[in-house]
Amino acid sequence: MGRLSVVAGIVERLVPDELWVLFQRVVPEAPSRPQGGGRRRYGDREVLAAILFVATSGCTWQQLPTASFGPSGATTHRRFSEWSKARVWAKLHRLVLDALGARGDLDWSRCAIDSVNMRALKKGDLTGPNPVDRGKFGSKIHLITERTGLPLSIGISGANLHDSQALEPLVRGIPPIRSRRGRRRRKPGKLHADKGYDYAHLRKWLRGRGITHRIARKGIESSIRLGRHRWVVERTMSWLAGCRRLHRRYERKAEHFLALTSIACTLICYRRLAK
Repeated sequence: MGRLSVVAGIVERLVPDELWVLFQRVVPEAPSRPQGGGRRRYGDREVLAAILFVATSGCTWQQLPTASFGPSGATTHRRFSEWSKARVWAKLHRLVLDALGARGDLDWSRCAIDSVNMRALKKGDLTGPNPVDRGKFGSKIHLITERTGLPLSIGISGANLHDSQALEPLVRGIPPIRSRRGRRRRKPGKLHADKGYDYAHLRKWLRGRGITHRIARKGIESSIRLGRHRWVVERTMSWLAGCRRLHRRYERKAEHFLALTSIACTLICYRRLAK
């Protein structure tokens, strides 16, 4: 009985009741076994806690302490793969954003875009030679945050993809999010970016969508003034490192790496929601 209470305490700490309620809205139903029999399926909350432990601690699936959670590393990874394929993590991130938007905690007046490189130890999908890491294979995480640093849209690519090529997909990828009053919103008032996004076609594209651009111009202006606003997205990149599984890319499958990035962004947003 003592062990069960310890396990329950760990699960409740990693998956608070409010987060569990949101997760239940997006998790698919467990597949049925028409023939019956088989082992008892571990509860979704226990498996979710184990997944969050792997993401935040940085341990491998094989190193997962089964005694603390119940499901083994293999079971946890299998469920993680199922849920990633069902886009559960992106849906959960959007639900948390909706809750923040309905509360008026999202500031759309000014957004920022940036990316961060990381080495891909096992190569895999959406990796490429990193021009700033002696050509070693790596991936990029691309990110748009609202004014206070909450991630709105994320994407991944090979490390050799130029930042400018990610701007349009990221802006399009901002989901329609609830507002405190009025219609759902998916368009920032302004978008701040560094000189890596300084291209006429991007400025024109943003203007066409009614978004004011604040992009540093190469050889003309310093990035210092724009840095007064762009530091927010750089801080969010450091928050992502709170999920130690993102210090390096270990996943061969791009959807698994994107799933871990979505989990990290969801946790960042949920911490704001829980305040």
